[in-house]
Amino acid sequence: MDVKGLQLEKVTALLEQAGVRLPCVDAIGSAAYLQFMLDALCDLSSTDALTGVMNRRAFLLILEQELDRVTRGGGYALLLVIDIDHFKQVNDRFGHPAGDLVLREVTQRLRATLRPMDDVARLGGEEFAVLCPSCPPSFALAVAERVREAVCSSPVSIEGLPPLEVTISVGGAFATPWVKGDVSAWIARSDRLLYRAKQNGRNCVRFESVLSADVSAEEKDLLFGWSEGPAPPDTAAQRAAGVSPRNQD
Repeated sequence: MDVKGLQLEKVTALLEQAGVRLPCVDAIGSAAYLQFMLDALCDLSSTDALTGVMNRRAFLLILEQELDRVTRGGGYALLLVIDIDHFKQVNDRFGHPAGDLVLREVTQRLRATLRPMDDVARLGGEEFAVLCPSCPPSFALAVAERVREAVCSSPVSIEGLPPLEVTISVGGAFATPWVKGDVSAWIARSDRLLYRAKQNGRNCVRFESVLSADVSAEEKDLLFGWSEGPAPPDTAAQRAAGVSPRNQD
């Protein structure tokens, strides 16, 4: 069947291969069926097939949106880059099916530990990433340590194999409020901290130093272009002193 150039047989085969449950046969060709197919294809293009979390492409879009949010509205955002320690040894000793089971189990433990608002992605291979919006530096270490401990708290059980001890290394970097950042630079900073964690013996967390994000009234004026538009509202202190923020000479 071909509906306006959409080859449904090929789409159906692709979705079935990915394990998507399709609507009943009676619905084929209907508007609801076509909408389901389009939604399923969108999900498939943004999801890692093995673990069910976001893939790298979808995660990069989320990072862009979060950078824009912290630039305009303030508040920190934490990016964790996570790597499973000695994962290659699992594949070499027990085979790739065992490695796939480890990846799925690590994914489940990450998702069970984080808040519903946090995003988890598989960047590729044994590398994952977590975005924690509205996460101030004072909470970040506890969040990362909770993630690390959740993964290594108990061995991964695989039928026919001895229990596998699995640990992760974690690097963390922040998107700074009021400062326009770059996604690639944010990821690169987290990667450097991840590399440092591996250099320091693995199964640990490393963070970058956090600069002050205090923004003065003058800096906010420049950030939001108030000087080119209507004057911002006076503060209570300025009104009490009879001073306007536009006329303080």
